[in-house]
Amino acid sequence: MDALRKALGALSVAYALIFFCAALLHTGLTLGPLHDAVIVPAAIVETFCGVVLLIGARGALTGRPWAWDGLIYTHAGALAGVLMGILALAFGAAETTALNTWYHRTMAALLIAGLVGALYRSRLRR
Repeated sequence: MDALRKALGALSVAYALIFFCAALLHTGLTLGPLHDAVIVPAAIVETFCGVVLLIGARGALTGRPWAWDGLIYTHAGALAGVLMGILALAFGAAETTALNTWYHRTMAALLIAGLVGALYRSRLRR
């Protein structure tokens, strides 16, 4: 199961990079062909989610005793941020774009999958 921990750690790094890119897009920056609406609260939450995922990744990739708990909490926290974004858009807090919709759905699915994997492994450990 060490491979699962390392895989979830590596994926956490990738997810963090995606969150940081989304945060930059929500500040009005264009990244290649990608651009999105300026949504400052989203940029703040996405930056926080990225930092949190990097903390979980560090624990997982360095084999810390708290690695599995860290992966669970960081995935859950980032998922909460994504769900908050989905709700904010649903209630009209900002402009909804195709990129934003795709991003939220994809990140929610990936974070749920990672959370399920971490929870499953954590239960096996006990």
